[in-house]
Amino acid sequence: MKTPFVKDLTADQVITGFFLVHEKEVRNTNSGKPYLRMELGDRSGTIEARMWDQFEVCAKNVNRDDFVKVHARVEIYRNKPQLSLQQFRLAKPEEIDLGDFLARTAFNVEELYKQLLATAEEMKNPWLKKLVIKILSDPQIAECYKRAPAAKVMHHAYLGGLLEHVVGLCGLAKQIASHYSELDLDLLLTAAMLHDVGKLDELCYERSIVYSTEGQLLGHIVMELETVTKAMEEIEGFPAKLKAVVQHILISHHGQYEFGSPKLPMIREALVFHYMDDMDSKMAAVRAALAIESGEEAWSAYSGALGRKFLRLEKYLAEAPARAAKKEEKN
Repeated sequence: MKTPFVKDLTADQVITGFFLVHEKEVRNTNSGKPYLRMELGDRSGTIEARMWDQFEVCAKNVNRDDFVKVHARVEIYRNKPQLSLQQFRLAKPEEIDLGDFLARTAFNVEELYKQLLATAEEMKNPWLKKLVIKILSDPQIAECYKRAPAAKVMHHAYLGGLLEHVVGLCGLAKQIASHYSELDLDLLLTAAMLHDVGKLDELCYERSIVYSTEGQLLGHIVMELETVTKAMEEIEGFPAKLKAVVQHILISHHGQYEFGSPKLPMIREALVFHYMDDMDSKMAAVRAALAIESGEEAWSAYSGALGRKFLRLEKYLAEAPARAAKKEEKN
């Protein structure tokens, strides 16, 4: 196993280790002097790295998605750790274990996919059932679905994260539809299974999680609308009005114009699904923040996705009775 990981880096530490190049560019200082900036990472996170002098030879043959061995000093810049590079080179294939660089779901993706297909088979609406099974049974889609992250940074940003997110949403849909009997469960399940299918091609996730060229140009909502619309058109007799409903749920699932939705949710199930998706993604972001050691006993690491820290509630509540007990003992 490689050492050190990004999450373990501390100020003034001098390190030698292996990292994946997420970004690489030559910038200029305010005085016009060029310097090298890279974003390096492993499965625990990413860190900015800079080299100020004599970087041209080292950088010539290093590109994004390459593995590098670096010798660097950890510095703090704007309250964040940063690497000041002294030397680096391309890593040799035998020096790299991919498992050190790509975080992945803790769940068995084959079992999750079986669970997803079983949920699809339970659907009552014959048209929606045909639609989701047609898409999920495509071997190429299935292969990508088992690997794809749900996002680059925001939530479930690891291999298998999309599948984990979708299976969770299916379970949530069943619970919410049992509480609100007026909701159409099959519409919610269709939304859960297909709302992020565009991310299979929006993101690249072989070595690092980055946007594909098409993903940057179009975005996953446009990409999945095309995929799902094509599938509906290939199903003979698929009802035109139901097609419009499915399309609306897909393009409105971000909920607000400023979050990338071309339309606001204007169908009951579309509105409910937006809040389901939003809640599941935010809970994943909270979970990720609480999983990182922050150096503060009662508080999580800062969540960039949510713009705050989170109280470690169980620890906080457990400490209060303990303090009270000690106070009583003294008295």
